[in-house]
Amino acid sequence: MKILMVLTSRNKLGNSQKATGIWLDEFAAPYFTFKDYGASVFLASPLGGRPPLDPNSDSESVQTNFTIRFRHDADAQNKFANTEKLENICARDYDGVFYPGGYGQLWDLSQSAASINLIEAMLDADKPVAAVCHAPAVLRYPKRSNGISVIHNKRVTGFSNSEETAMGMTEVVPFLIEDILKANGGNYSKANNWQPYIVVDGLVITGQNPASSLLAAKALLAAIRPGLYSSHQQGFAAPVNI
Repeated sequence: MKILMVLTSRNKLGNSQKATGIWLDEFAAPYFTFKDYGASVFLASPLGGRPPLDPNSDSESVQTNFTIRFRHDADAQNKFANTEKLENICARDYDGVFYPGGYGQLWDLSQSAASINLIEAMLDADKPVAAVCHAPAVLRYPKRSNGISVIHNKRVTGFSNSEETAMGMTEVVPFLIEDILKANGGNYSKANNWQPYIVVDGLVITGQNPASSLLAAKALLAAIRPGLYSSHQQGFAAPVNI
């Protein structure tokens, strides 16, 4: 099983000098979940090389077992430092793709032609796509062969407007995840702020916030290998423990 993880290359919030990037646990938790299952994991980003980490996700107060493990795993560190350029990636080489969250991708991956093409190709080939927290931004522009958004009439979730308000970021971000998912015809739902919540609708898997990344990773594995987690059924939407 080959899983591609696509990471942002954006290190600044808009035109400001405030640092951003990937939210570390949203990368580390899925990465090690995939590895522990026996999957081969590959990393890509728009610019290639080492992607930026949101410094807030690397602070002592938000460390998890997965982020600590990442810091002590030489192979994971090496892969992270040497991501492939996204434009060189071909969908046929992978069984599924996972987009970890972080603010950076609101400015790069959300409008990346390479990412749009990858998502369209994966779904056309009946391969699952998962995105967590701010990463559902990448579902903004991909379309089906009939020209309709890939999330039209799909059940989806992502970082909620109320969570963005709580972060004090509504005037900073270029768009709100909840709003753009709804604008593209997605049937958006959410849990309370910061609670784990995922939605699985066919090949599209979305998670609401950082706490949802592990569940979304397991849902992606289940989509690739049906029956792996029996609680994941098409159209499933609930905060769950797996």
